Amino acid sequence: MTELSAANTGFMLICSALVMLMTPGLAFFYGGMVRVKSTLNMLMMSFISLGIVTILWVLYGFSIAFGTDSGGLIGWSSDYVGLTGIGIGDLWDGYTIPVYVFAVFQLMFAIITPALISGALADRVKFSAWALFITLWATIVYFPVAHWVWGAGGWAFELGVIDFAGGTAVHINAGAAALGVILVIGKRIGFKRDPMRPHSLPLVMLGAGLLWFGWFGFNAGSWLGNDDGVGSLMFINTQIATAAAMLAWLIYEKIRHGAFTTLGAASGAVAGLVAITPAGGAVDPLGAIAVGAISGLLCAMAVGLKYKFGYDDSLDVVGVHLVGGIAGSLLIGFFASGEGQSDVAGLFYGGGLDQFWKQCAGVFAVLAYSLVVSALLAFVLDKTIGMRVSEDDEVGGIDQVEHAETAYDFSGAGGGAVRTTATAAAPADQAASKKVDA
Repeated sequence: MTELSAANTGFMLICSALVMLMTPGLAFFYGGMVRVKSTLNMLMMSFISLGIVTILWVLYGFSIAFGTDSGGLIGWSSDYVGLTGIGIGDLWDGYTIPVYVFAVFQLMFAIITPALISGALADRVKFSAWALFITLWATIVYFPVAHWVWGAGGWAFELGVIDFAGGTAVHINAGAAALGVILVIGKRIGFKRDPMRPHSLPLVMLGAGLLWFGWFGFNAGSWLGNDDGVGSLMFINTQIATAAAMLAWLIYEKIRHGAFTTLGAASGAVAGLVAITPAGGAVDPLGAIAVGAISGLLCAMAVGLKYKFGYDDSLDVVGVHLVGGIAGSLLIGFFASGEGQSDVAGLFYGGGLDQFWKQCAGVFAVLAYSLVVSALLAFVLDKTIGMRVSEDDEVGGIDQVEHAETAYDFSGAGGGAVRTTATAAAPADQAASKKVDA
């Protein structure tokens, strides 16, 4: 009889907290990348997911994702509705951790996935419409896809698609959704014309650091314990691939643009984290270098596609999460060693292309479903309550309009000269305000 392991339970509670920290980390990462006038809105678009998705998960999300399978597409268990039929000592089937611990760990994945989408929509979406979109998207897209990939009986799970911690269910899912929504709501005012540079690169680096830190819980925790060493393989591969991707991005950037940028370092690191997420339990450390380097290069090249094809992916969610998730998932078919989470080997380790075709099935099914359904949800919301703020509100600043606040108070940051009248100060203050808003 399986007994509760205090060590595994404690480990998983820590990992759950680490994954929770990733959502505020993402908020900082995205918040630093936008202009001053959109900072708070960007923070809130991530932060609100902590509230909305938690309640949905308790009410029915956990049941849809991990309940008894129905046709390989959806789950449902009445005991999981409201989490009312779960005892504190009930263990997750086949593991040594309580059901509650598994539920809260998976909740943190469900929270960050819609938050990832928000980076593509910076500057232009009504907060109320975004909150409703999260509610509908989590219900119709994320919960069923999580069942496909990780739920017992889910079609991708039964097919043998390898997704250790969310390459398909999280990153491809979110990246495809981002593309679907931005194709519906359109470009920011001034896209490809006005400079839209990050307002705070230190904030970006802080966010990237928190994401990197939290990602160890995201990845290593997905084995749900420490009994056989697979979690430790995933931990070290996470570090290795992230480092390789960051270096590959910076090298490409130096060759292509002539400089090593902090934004490139942060973006490259995130690309590596995304790519190793599905693959880290299947590849060896040398394979992790390959997965990271290839994905970092591909993502660095992909972020410029929005200018070529004219879709306004504000903070490169498509270029990093969709492309990185696809790369990491498909590379399993080439670099799986057969000595990690399973005996499945990829092409370069003598296993042929069988696993590659399975990975293709999972990748493109999730991509197509999320892209189409997300675009339809955005279309319906746009035609009913409206997804975008007005043109004046977008130009003036979404923070003030949607949240009645600004990220930085410059009222006490005057210059050294003494000003004798309010009218004398007004022109300079207005000019400073315009400069900041730009």
